[in-house]
This record gives sequence, C-alpha cells and structure tokens, in this order.
Amino acid sequence: MSKSLQVVLKSIKLIFLIAVIYSCNTSNEPIVITPEDYHASVDKVSQIMIHDIFSPPVASRVFAYPNVAAYEILVQKDSVYTTLSNTVAGLKAIPKASETEPVNLKLSALIAHMEVSKMLVFSEDRIDVVKDSLFVKWQDINNEEFVASKNYALKVVDHIKSWMDKDNYNQTRTMEKFTVDTDDPSRWQPTPPAYMEGIEPHWSKIRPFLLETADQFKPIPPPEFSLDKDSDFYKELLEVYTISEEITKEGDTSEEIAIAQFWDCNPFVSVTRGHFMFATKKISPGAHWIGIVKIAAKKTDANFMETVNAYTKTSLAIADAFISCWDEKYRSNLIRPETLINQNIDQDWVPILQTPPFPEYTSGHSVVSGAASTVLTSIFGDNFAFDDDTEVPFGLPVRSFDSFSDAADEAAISRMYGGIHYRAAVEVGVEQGRNVGAFITQKLAATN
Repeated sequence: MSKSLQVVLKSIKLIFLIAVIYSCNTSNEPIVITPEDYHASVDKVSQIMIHDIFSPPVASRVFAYPNVAAYEILVQKDSVYTTLSNTVAGLKAIPKASETEPVNLKLSALIAHMEVSKMLVFSEDRIDVVKDSLFVKWQDINNEEFVASKNYALKVVDHIKSWMDKDNYNQTRTMEKFTVDTDDPSRWQPTPPAYMEGIEPHWSKIRPFLLETADQFKPIPPPEFSLDKDSDFYKELLEVYTISEEITKEGDTSEEIAIAQFWDCNPFVSVTRGHFMFATKKISPGAHWIGIVKIAAKKTDANFMETVNAYTKTSLAIADAFISCWDEKYRSNLIRPETLINQNIDQDWVPILQTPPFPEYTSGHSVVSGAASTVLTSIFGDNFAFDDDTEVPFGLPVRSFDSFSDAADEAAISRMYGGIHYRAAVEVGVEQGRNVGAFITQKLAATN
C-alpha cells in the first residue's frame, strides 16, 4: 500500500473518529429554556450595574432595551401578546425567524437579552463568562438548533442596536455639565460627603419609549421657596428635620428608619475613612422594582412569555418615569433639605440617608415606584400580596406588602423619613409616576 493511500485512510479514520466522538457528546434533544434562565440573565445584569455604579436613569435604559429585544422575538409566534413595534417610539418590526431553520425562539430571546445587555454595560467580560458557558452547554445539547437560534438572535440584536442608537443617549454624553447657580438660594447645590456634580442634567432629551414628550405629565410646581417660618416651604423643611430628629431618637427600633433603609437604593453612597473615600455598592430604584417583577412572576408561576412580558412592560414604565422625573428635576432645580437645614437650622445635622447628587423635586424613587406599581398591577392584579426580599443581599430583612400600590406608597414616604426629600416631592412624585404608569398601561393594552 502506497504512503499516500495510507495517509488518506488515516485521515478518513480520524474524521470518522471525530464524528463518533461528537455524536456521543451531542444529544440533539431540543434545548429547553425556562423562566428561571431569563430571571438569571436579568439578575446578572443587575449585579453588573451595581458593580459598574450606573446612575438610576442610565440603569433604567440598560434594563429596557434587552427586554424589548427578547419580547419582540417571542411575540411573533404568540397567540396572546402582540408586537411593540409602531407602539414604542421608533421601533420597527424586527426580522422574522426562518421557517426552514430550527430556530428556538426562547433560546434566541435569551441570547438577544444577553447580547444587548452586553452593549450597555461596562463590564462586558462578566456577561461573556456566563454567556460562553451557556453556549458550550447548548452546543452539546443540540448544535444545529443552537447555531440557528444564535444567528437569528444576532440579526435581531443588530436591529435593536440601530433603533437604540437613535435615542439621543450618545449625544447627551457630550453635552455641557450642569452649572450650579450659587446666587439663588433656592437652587440645588452639591451635597456632602462627595459633593458630586448634578447627575444626568440632559436626561429629558432622551427619546421616551411610550410617552409623547418628556413633560407630558409635568407636575405642579413645588411650594414657593421661602425661609419665612410661616411659609408652606419652610414648614415642609422643618418637617423633614423634626421627623428625622424624632425617629433617630428611637434608634434601631424605628420603623421609619427601617423603611428608609429598605428603599435607599442609592448607587452613589460614599464612605469616608480617614483620607480615603470609596463607594458602597447598592441597587438602583429601578432595579429594586425589576426585582419585584421577578418575585411576582415566580409567585404566579408565570411561563416564559408571561415572564418576559412583565419584565419588558415594567422596564419601559421605569425608563419613561425617569425621563419624566428628570425633566422636572432640572426645571425646578430645587435645593435639598440637607443644605438648607445645615444653613438655617442645625449645622451638624446629617440625614438618615445620604443625599443623592441631583435636584430635589420631584422624588425619583416616588415617580418610578408610582409608574412601576401601576404597570405591575395591570399585569398581576390589585391586592397582589408579596414578600419583598430584593434587599436581602444587602443585609436588609424582607418586607411584606398587600399590593404593589402599598409598596409604592412606602417607597415614596421613605424618602422623607430618610431626610432627603420634602413632603411635596414624594406626594406629587408618586402621583406623577402613577399618571405615567396609567398612560403606558393604556397604550400597551393593544399588545395584550
């Protein structure tokens, strides 16, 4: 036998051996994707945003786009839900999945969620680690289905990226920084300990998802600024100080302090140790409500489509709520209680919560809570009782609520207990959020 023939035969044997080994390692069973897989992907994004210290408005954008990508993939074969295209601003119909290829839409949706999320975070490698591990697993189960599903997901990702890139976010990165007006005593000033600049002063220029304009639900103005002790404004200022002093005396037994700490959700908390200052890691207000979505979906044993629907519509409400709120924040540009109390009442006073770095009115957590709770109620119903364990990883106990609305009310008042908002900001803020949520719920009704 010639050497060339021997080489050919060895090559054939090697190819056959590889094929046998590969066939043994590949089951060719359908790849099963569960709601737990989607929860895990959303949780991973939340963890990365905590690590990367995303501001609350930017974090809301990071949640919204990946969920829309997953939702749009799934609805093309769903008999209950319909597309968001031409309902959500600027979103056109995504490419359709091939009828001749073994595309698993749940798998494509999950891949799209991870890929779009990766575009929006800083620590891309943290998503890659999880994604690469899953890719190997899915290849071993059914490589043909995996490849077809992945290729389709990437087409949708490109489509979503093109839409996403037109929301004016990139343009706001180069806009001028916020200028502090030191001549007007009513205007916001940076607060201790970090004295950070005003965060996202141009967020109202971001394209809303469902709102018609950023100021569509413009709230009533705050009480007129005045340090006259008989004025409504001064009475609200003094109320913040008085409540803080009373509940601080109660110490660890104070229910109000427990409420304030539970809903703190400030990713900008700075801690000073000697000459060093560092940030502690905390969840954002939007991420807290995304955690509540998970709780509700698991409690109702929601299927994959129902789970993605709840995440998507809640994240859209959260994102538009931040646009609405930030539009008012930098219009009214109101000074925080901490600054005025230190200047006029007690120079040594420190709020229970650390004051976040942006103007006071309206309360962001109140607006977002009002919007998210309204949308969640439309999905899961009134009087939906739940145990909120979202803050357990941060050392805080579970709190229980009789409804999403009750949770929103508590989140709102927590800001006054914490000493970082006046009463008007929380009461008007939660109403502003509920108006946003009601509008979004009505606009999305056609997609259910």
